[in-house]
Amino acid sequence: MDNSLRGRDIVVIGLQPWYYPIGSNCKNIATHFAYDNRVLYVNLPINRKTYLSRGKNEGVAAHSEIIRKKKDELKQINGSMWELYPLSVVESINRIPSNKVFSAINYFNNKRFAKDIANAVAKLGFKDIILFNDNDIYNGYHLKEFLRPSLYIYYMRDFLQGYDYWKKHTSIMEPKLIAKSDLVATNSTYYAEYCQNYNPNSLFMGQGCNLELFNPDLVKGVPQDLNDIKRPIIGYVGAIDSARLDEKIIETIATSHPEWSVVLVGPEDEHFQASSLHKLANVHFLGRRAMTQLPDYIAAFDVCINPQFDNNITIGNYPLKIDEYLAMGKPVVATRTATMKLFEDHVSLATDPKEYPALIESCLADASPEKNQSRIDFARTHDWGNAMKTLYAAINETYKKRAARK
Repeated sequence: MDNSLRGRDIVVIGLQPWYYPIGSNCKNIATHFAYDNRVLYVNLPINRKTYLSRGKNEGVAAHSEIIRKKKDELKQINGSMWELYPLSVVESINRIPSNKVFSAINYFNNKRFAKDIANAVAKLGFKDIILFNDNDIYNGYHLKEFLRPSLYIYYMRDFLQGYDYWKKHTSIMEPKLIAKSDLVATNSTYYAEYCQNYNPNSLFMGQGCNLELFNPDLVKGVPQDLNDIKRPIIGYVGAIDSARLDEKIIETIATSHPEWSVVLVGPEDEHFQASSLHKLANVHFLGRRAMTQLPDYIAAFDVCINPQFDNNITIGNYPLKIDEYLAMGKPVVATRTATMKLFEDHVSLATDPKEYPALIESCLADASPEKNQSRIDFARTHDWGNAMKTLYAAINETYKKRAARK
């Protein structure tokens, strides 16, 4: 089986712009595509509400300025990879109650978006493109028809239908998008099984971890803002999102052991910003930190946690942070979900919030260099190179089967 891909022109779209400061699967996959292929990474188009609003973040403000000037929309990232800032402003439609009206306007949004991509593809001289869609159900819905790629790949890494913001329209659209894709790749077996209900050419491609960054041998030292925090430190790194994280678990950990410090590194949503957790003396919200700083924080934690709900958003979601924790050799306590079964030999799994304190106690009491190394060795099997080989083999097999049908 051919597990390589060379000399192709690949267009990548997704929900996360290249300029967004947090790492993502999409950016990692695009970077690997570019090792032996040419890649156009298309930033998320800006909707009208965002374009007209004040208080934009730095990346969105820069994109808005490019739209205003109608130039410099194409930037080179490296020798084989470019970034596109779409010039078209798409209409803000998510809150439209009528599926019929939503679909009609989304069609024209996609048409504008496709025109921007087609112009960039022509400028770069791309031919016979592969289109890789990272979970962007709205903006990618009609691109197979408008751009006519040689292969349309839908990548499912998150269950957007589980979010109140997304579920009204995505619950109708995503199954149809999966069905009409040429190939569907996922980062969990749970999602692969879900997608196979609509498209038999769906697979679990595996998941990679940035092992160059999350390397315990490269730790620079304890971050300054942890110096005055009492140990042991029970730590979390990532988005502090109330749709995923169970506030009660964090409260249970903090109140059951006031002598522990619970440290949360990452941006908070509105719910957590107003949470009573801020009143607990041993809970510390440190805010967002640069991706390159995260290994130093993880290295300074005594036990790492992923205190999430077990719900339809998290059940099939691959928690990349678990690989990052393990790659740093850290003991981990996490909520048991279908996808977490993959980690059960290396992570302490809780089926109830009340189990967290006892599992953390066990981790603190049972620390050893041998266990640390075992965690590191396991995390290193989750390599992007292996995941990409699986994807490349599926791409080549899809082309082969198509040719055989002709």
